[in-house]
Amino acid sequence: MNHSESPYRGRPASSFNFQHIRYDKQDYRATVTFNRPEVLNAVCYPMLLELREAFLDVSFDDGIAVLVLTGAGDRAFCTGADLNEQKQFAEVPQNYWKWMGAFIDAHDRLRNLGKPSIARLNGIVVGGGNEFNLSCDLAIAADDIYIRQVGASHGSVAAAGATQWLPLVVGDRRAREMLLLNEEIPAAKALEWGLVNQVTPRAQLDAAVDAMAGKLYRKLPEVTRYTKQQINFWRDLSWGLTIGHARDWLGIHAAAPETIEAVQAFGEKRKPDYDAVRRRWAEAAPAQTCPHCGASGLPPAHTFCGQCGGKLG
Repeated sequence: MNHSESPYRGRPASSFNFQHIRYDKQDYRATVTFNRPEVLNAVCYPMLLELREAFLDVSFDDGIAVLVLTGAGDRAFCTGADLNEQKQFAEVPQNYWKWMGAFIDAHDRLRNLGKPSIARLNGIVVGGGNEFNLSCDLAIAADDIYIRQVGASHGSVAAAGATQWLPLVVGDRRAREMLLLNEEIPAAKALEWGLVNQVTPRAQLDAAVDAMAGKLYRKLPEVTRYTKQQINFWRDLSWGLTIGHARDWLGIHAAAPETIEAVQAFGEKRKPDYDAVRRRWAEAAPAQTCPHCGASGLPPAHTFCGQCGGKLG
């Protein structure tokens, strides 16, 4: 086998038939672009499979020193999961567990490239899009973008990156503000908080990314790789201790009433009915106790005891 044909080498970017991302290599730099601008670069399952393949190739290509991650167009970097795709998980929650597996794989490969990555924030950064921002080593933002977490408002928990890493990046109080209030963080505040390393006028975004990539290229590659490994300790620790639990919880709750209401509201272009959700909590019937065998905690809608089969009151 020729050295150039080794499975431990990268491939030409043109040899990949990606449909949901763009993948380019030029000189020492690889660029991966979320390429669904018609839905604000929302992430779908096929995109996640392509991302993990591209990130693996970046890590194996010894000619590549830096990865730039960005979004197509100028409206969005990435706005997280595609809620139109997520509708199916209300009927088959098990499939969300599988979806999360691909999401986790993509992040693991991005964080563990063995070379530095730059998030080029060319538009709004929302939900899971911010988790991709946080998975990168450095970030440069156009001055007219904002960053926002939306889970508590729109039916999901930011349990796959944001809840683990935001406290490390911006501090506990600011992380809670982002995750609980879901308000927009403008670029200037994002810089002040440490969510990004640099903010630049939109017209100068590419020049700023080029300059940072050039600085990263002029560093020792093996030393850089091990530096990343050491810096990643706290992120890897929090991620490793919680991501499996998050995957199961999100999969199980894909069919929860709150999630269904939030997804329906998105499709109907309205806000979720928070009052109705809270009324359901307040008005929920208490669990039943079987008068025959004493089994407790039985669902209020059940007519017969699941333990002895006796008729419930």
